[in-house]
Amino acid sequence: MHLRIYEVDVPIHDTTDPDRRGLHVFTGVADSPAAALRRAHEVYDAALAAHTAGLEIPGKQPDSWGACGLRPGWQMEWPAAKADLWLNPVSWTTRSDFAL
Repeated sequence: MHLRIYEVDVPIHDTTDPDRRGLHVFTGVADSPAAALRRAHEVYDAALAAHTAGLEIPGKQPDSWGACGLRPGWQMEWPAAKADLWLNPVSWTTRSDFAL
């Protein structure tokens, strides 16, 4: 099993104004895109359950997945979620604007 950092992008929309759209992003360690999607959904569900019960959102879990916030009134579009390897935007290996 080879663990890597994944990014899961979940489209969201405002339930009172569906034209207002956004993206909720999760990152964490997984061994596949399917495992990343599963963990993102699990930590979201745990955060939502805690919020609904009036408890503090659990935060980052030992396996690096977590939800740091919720957007009440916004609906997650899980069937449209996409998972892929995370690319660090400030890494010298992914930047195209550095000079040698």
